[in-house]
Amino acid sequence: MRILIQNGRMLDPIQKINGIKDILVEDGIIKEVKEKIKVKADEVIDARGLWVTPGLIDVHVHLREPGYEYKETIKTGSRAAAKGGFTTICCMPNTNPVIDNEILVEYVKMKAEKEALVNVLPIGSITKGQKGEELSNIGKMAEAGICAISEDGKSVMNAGLLKKAMKYASMFNIPVFSHCEDPTLVGGGVMNAGEMAERVGMKGISSDSEEVIVARDIILGRSTGVKLHICHISTKGSVQLVREAKLRGEKVSAEVCPHHFSLTDEAVEGYDANTKMNPPLRSAEDVESLKKGLKDNTIEIIATDHAPHHIDEKNCEYDRAAFGIVGLETALSLSITHLVEENILTPMQLIEKMSTNPARLLGIDKGTLRIGKIADITIIDPNEEYEVNVNDFESKSKNSPFHGVKVKGKVKYTIVGGEIVFKNGEFIDKY
Repeated sequence: MRILIQNGRMLDPIQKINGIKDILVEDGIIKEVKEKIKVKADEVIDARGLWVTPGLIDVHVHLREPGYEYKETIKTGSRAAAKGGFTTICCMPNTNPVIDNEILVEYVKMKAEKEALVNVLPIGSITKGQKGEELSNIGKMAEAGICAISEDGKSVMNAGLLKKAMKYASMFNIPVFSHCEDPTLVGGGVMNAGEMAERVGMKGISSDSEEVIVARDIILGRSTGVKLHICHISTKGSVQLVREAKLRGEKVSAEVCPHHFSLTDEAVEGYDANTKMNPPLRSAEDVESLKKGLKDNTIEIIATDHAPHHIDEKNCEYDRAAFGIVGLETALSLSITHLVEENILTPMQLIEKMSTNPARLLGIDKGTLRIGKIADITIIDPNEEYEVNVNDFESKSKNSPFHGVKVKGKVKYTIVGGEIVFKNGEFIDKY
């Protein structure tokens, strides 16, 4: 299979290429990159006016399988990913049963091999059953192919146990993804603590519930030498803690989700449970700090925390509704709309945070369009405007507060391993 991509604006942070190039893909590999390529191809893509980028990588996704297939499956989640321009996604272990052993890691890999349109990398649980009491067999899971360990959905509150897990992760050269939340400080809160919570009469979640664990985990990471990654950072204080750690030269990275830089807690005023997420939507001051952190590269990665829920889990009182938002199909357009269009990030910096830096964190040979590399490629129209319609989502779940919102930037092609899986709104479905 030969694919020739012509006249596109190639954005490759690793090679520092930002210009009009042709790219030839043959047998799944990038064979040639230059200004003009004249060759016969099975598929010729005219990418004039479009960005041609390394395939997007999402390090934080909940695919819900096994156990919660009524919310999402590996197949449906991978379709949502392909539509959103992602060629590689990392799935969190808070399934049922929890992905805490090599057998379940192999299960996810096998299902993905059979049913996924994109690359799926499993993340292993830090503790057995995510109970926070006994470490999972991190070594065996690493041998089976996990890309990281995480207790996502909760924090490992036993600092001694977490430190031991970090030492193991360091031995196997995999990062620890930290969900930073002290449940004793959350205290049953459902939204950001502050003026808006008082106005709508709901219990708030304070910033310190996140920041105290960010600080603790940075200290533990420093003492163990592990690659520490802070998930879904949401507060001004957390950004500053990460900034200071990086200035000290520590191995810490952080991600931010599009909903946290696109919305403030003002969105909760209408009591739409689709605005209920963990960590919660924060204040305007926090949002500005997140954008500043993205701009000065304190925050290196944009991830979705794609968290699908059944309609019944959201179509209820705000206090009772599940925390979480789907994000795979809106992440790129929200990022272009709120970051590139607002001159927070350049197009090159955006791709760095959505492809190159995630690949670097995971230690995988992706995130570039260099000759000889596997052809994971995303082609984007940065200027196409559209209105988000959750009923058009490929995800099984529709829990997004962005329904009806006008955004800019749309994926035109998603190419995985040299195969076109998504093309102009249609799937080239091999399953």
